[in-house]
Amino acid sequence: MYGLVNRAVEQLVEQHLGPTGWARVCKQAGIADDGFVAISAYPDQMTYKLVGAVSQEMGMSPEQVLEAFGEYWIMYTAEEGYADLLQTAGTSLREFLGNLDQMHSRIETVFAQMVAPVFSVEDEGPGRYVLLYQSQREGLAPMVVGLVKGLAKRFGQPIEIEQLPSRAGFAGVFRIQEA
Repeated sequence: MYGLVNRAVEQLVEQHLGPTGWARVCKQAGIADDGFVAISAYPDQMTYKLVGAVSQEMGMSPEQVLEAFGEYWIMYTAEEGYADLLQTAGTSLREFLGNLDQMHSRIETVFAQMVAPVFSVEDEGPGRYVLLYQSQREGLAPMVVGLVKGLAKRFGQPIEIEQLPSRAGFAGVFRIQEA
């Protein structure tokens, strides 16, 4: 994953535990706490180790950490200069989710080694749809829940999200109901 992701994990931890909390997380993960370069690629295993250490340090399950991180990611990327990109992807939650793959294609022009997930949306009725998520990375479905929650807040759209049983070929299947 790119350093931008690891920097966001750092910022989330520092927001809750301060710099000394981040230093403890890095020590537990066996990673130097000297920072990450946003546009540099790092091994996925490093990010997984950070999530595990954050889980221990904050007394949360790894799934809870990933969900909290997903929600935080939306605010973080907007503050890091990607707000315009987020705005071009849609004016509603449903539209944005339907345009995720196009947005990731734009991002791949900057982050050449990026391995983006693939998303598709199936409409079930007014304000009700299923988000299908494919990824080469295992275990990140809770992050998608957090991302959707963060996006819903960004659009001022109250939602309920439910993870459904997996379908063949998908890392996550989520039903979203707009309130």
